[in-house]
Amino acid sequence: MPLPLLWLGAGIAAAYAGSQIAREKQKSDGHIRHFPGEHQTEVTPVDGAIVCCGIYELFQHTGIWLDGNIVELRGNGLIRGISPSRFLSDRSGNRVFVACNEALEPLVAPDTVTNALDRLYTYSEYDLVSNNCHRFVYECVSGSSRRITRFAELNAALKVQFHTAIHWQPVRMPIN
Repeated sequence: MPLPLLWLGAGIAAAYAGSQIAREKQKSDGHIRHFPGEHQTEVTPVDGAIVCCGIYELFQHTGIWLDGNIVELRGNGLIRGISPSRFLSDRSGNRVFVACNEALEPLVAPDTVTNALDRLYTYSEYDLVSNNCHRFVYECVSGSSRRITRFAELNAALKVQFHTAIHWQPVRMPIN
């Protein structure tokens, strides 16, 4: 019985080491300046901003900020609007982060809000590899479809879209 647990532990350690190497590559390629949690300056998101949260420090879940809520592609394929606290629920992260430019202004493409609203309460055949939350976010931002599997691919695409390295800043929750 201890041997399978040892192999599981080794697998988790290898996955974590691989994610750290991938993070450093994204920084050296200039796609990312600050990963979620690396910088503490809070930013108030605006409608159409790209947001994310962590999942067990290995993965990220992304969505679009809209009217104090987040539009996301859920694992069952439903595109829905949820509160930031629900966005974090059942995930390991305890903060929402917003994609910003060098001046720490949220990145928003002109048609992002319209694209997200048009897809709200529709279904999209969810697939962890070929049709996930990162692809949904990119489609809202760019208005075009492109296979994006990993958070690193989304960051690279956002760098091209906005012509800036991405700064993932903690969200300052608006006071109602």
